[in-house]
Amino acid sequence: MRLSDEYAAAIRAGVRKIFGPNARVWLFGSRTDDSRRGGDIDLYVEAPCASDEVTQLEGRLYAFLVRRLGEQRIDIIVRPNNMPPRSIDEEAKRTGVRL
Repeated sequence: MRLSDEYAAAIRAGVRKIFGPNARVWLFGSRTDDSRRGGDIDLYVEAPCASDEVTQLEGRLYAFLVRRLGEQRIDIIVRPNNMPPRSIDEEAKRTGVRL
């Protein structure tokens, strides 16, 4: 996994702050492959939130992470716990690393 302990801790802290203590977060995409270089930070979050809040909460998490980590390419996918998983959700969990 190509993510420093400091970055992983900041991501976990942001997810807890924005989505609450029951939210879970995975890193997926190119940053999970130690043999690759570069790439954005792809995050998948499962959280107890309403589907109409997702966009606002994603924006708040992105702003939190930019303040903590500096300007980065960060993609965030959120699935409210009460929604059925989409194929991207299943892929992110299958290939990702839980933080």
